[in-house]
Amino acid sequence: MTNNATEPRTIISALDPVYEALAPVSIPMIRFFTGLFLMPHGAQKLFGWFGGYGLEGTAGFFAGNLGLEPGMFFAILVGGTEFFGGLFLAIGFLTRPTAAGIVILMTVAVFAVHMPNGFFMTNGGYEYAMLWGIIALAFVFRGGGEMSVDRKLGREF
Repeated sequence: MTNNATEPRTIISALDPVYEALAPVSIPMIRFFTGLFLMPHGAQKLFGWFGGYGLEGTAGFFAGNLGLEPGMFFAILVGGTEFFGGLFLAIGFLTRPTAAGIVILMTVAVFAVHMPNGFFMTNGGYEYAMLWGIIALAFVFRGGGEMSVDRKLGREF
């Protein structure tokens, strides 16, 4: 690692080649796993996979418990954003608009669903949804980056 006055030296300099080799994949790794981890939540809502309730059950919950009417519209919107938005974020396709949709979704989730439960996820709180929203916001600012479909297509928003 080249050091200058603003860059600290690593404590174990023998690891510098490893850090330098892996640094380029760190941001794509965050983008990929954020999207990948979001997809099962959408699959629960859309398809009833992973113990989810599917569209009908999710629509009923949204309308009856959260007051989000029409429930089916919001079930499709939320499930689609989580599943397809997660897929698009993972591969870096339409990254900025996809990430913006996730930010909006997570902002609504924080304030409409999780805020009354406090901060901690273990109590149904907002920490997890807020974390996802903040990570997605970083990709609104940054875009898909080098290892993305956007970059391969030569187009970004």
